[in-house]
Amino acid sequence: MLSIAVCDDEVLECCDLARKVTQILTEMKVPCVVRQFRSGRELLKATESFDVIFLDIIMCGLDGLKTAQMFREKAYNSILIFVTSSRKYVFDAYDVEAFQYLLKPVEDKKLKSVLQKAVLKTENRPGDYLIVSRDRQNRKYFLDRIYYFEIRGRLIDIHETDGVFTYYERIGDLEERLRDKGFFRCHKSFLINLKYVEEYNRQEAVMENGETIGISKRRYEAFCLEMLKLMRKSEADI
Repeated sequence: MLSIAVCDDEVLECCDLARKVTQILTEMKVPCVVRQFRSGRELLKATESFDVIFLDIIMCGLDGLKTAQMFREKAYNSILIFVTSSRKYVFDAYDVEAFQYLLKPVEDKKLKSVLQKAVLKTENRPGDYLIVSRDRQNRKYFLDRIYYFEIRGRLIDIHETDGVFTYYERIGDLEERLRDKGFFRCHKSFLINLKYVEEYNRQEAVMENGETIGISKRRYEAFCLEMLKLMRKSEADI
């Protein structure tokens, strides 16, 4: 399911673009959810993650470029597509790694071409992902960007490259979803991504981001076996 955001402070233009995006993706047989936002601040407050973001540049209050800069700090993988009435910001768009720069009014043929390329890019992104829910919103996390999960009762903190996200889930359900994905529960409070383990001993593992995670005595042998499997697999892939 492709998650798409359309952000434009012009209500009619926002609705029209969202409608066209939905129609084109439906014709392409690509399942999608399209959300509309009337300002950059509204977009930044969204709790879910987006695969593709259509963003106007000239908006009241927080403009599109500043919105994109702030969004990049928490969601590096999202595909940014600027849709604006002016050519003057095209070079600024490179600073936030924009995927495309479209001029209004956007021709249907051009929009379809851009969407086809965006869909192809999302399909070619490496690694599995995990979808988690909070406040009735879904958020996608790529597993190869997650360092570890911290368990606090029914609360789970995802520690990943863009920061920390907290949501509710039973740890047993999470472990089942991550089975054979390279994660190991080295302690009752931590489920770590083995690929990010830099070094370890009987008491702790040092992660690539510099954080130290405890290893319980009863899980140490199983942890070593999983690390050995990972190293053998890595050698076989070379």
